[in-house]
Parts: sequence; structure tokens; C-alpha cells
Amino acid sequence: MCTRIVTQLERAGWSIADVDLFELNEAFAAQALAVVRELGLSPSKVNVNGGAISLGHPIGASGTRILVTLLHALEQTGAKKGVASLCIGGGMGIALCVERP
Repeated sequence: MCTRIVTQLERAGWSIADVDLFELNEAFAAQALAVVRELGLSPSKVNVNGGAISLGHPIGASGTRILVTLLHALEQTGAKKGVASLCIGGGMGIALCVERP
């Protein structure tokens, strides 16, 4: 998942410091903690309204839940840039950079 986040940041021309909020899928808490540590993220920018453990991990709809949660958090906080990311079975991952106007 970290590789996908870095790839998407590069494509957007952003650095980690440019991102206001991160919404990371964390069906298992250790997975999100590993991403936070590996990328050096500020915990105050990650899953600000709770993650999959507290909000839910809907089968087949996790990506939608993560993106919508991020979009609402950006709106509520007035933040501009966010990254949504989730793991996929077998060690794969996907990430998306979004920016509010």
C-alpha cells in the first residue's frame, strides 16, 4: 500500500507534506500503523474520524466508504488535499489523490 501512495503522490506532483488528510483502510490496526510509520505520517492526519475498525469494513464497498469518508473530512476541516488508500488481498494496494477546489 505504501508503494501505491508514493506512486500516486508522484503522479500528482505532491509530497507527503502537501497532503492534509489521509484515509487509510485498516481492517487490521497493525496494517495502518505500518503505513504511518513507513511513510512518516503524522497520526493527526490519518483517519481523523476513525477507520475501518470503528466505522466499518463493508465487503465490496470499502473503497467507496474510504473515499466518501475522506471527502467529508476534507470538507469538515477545510482541508484541500487528501489521499485515500486501501489494501487488496495478496499484498496489493491502491491509492487515490483528491483535491478540493
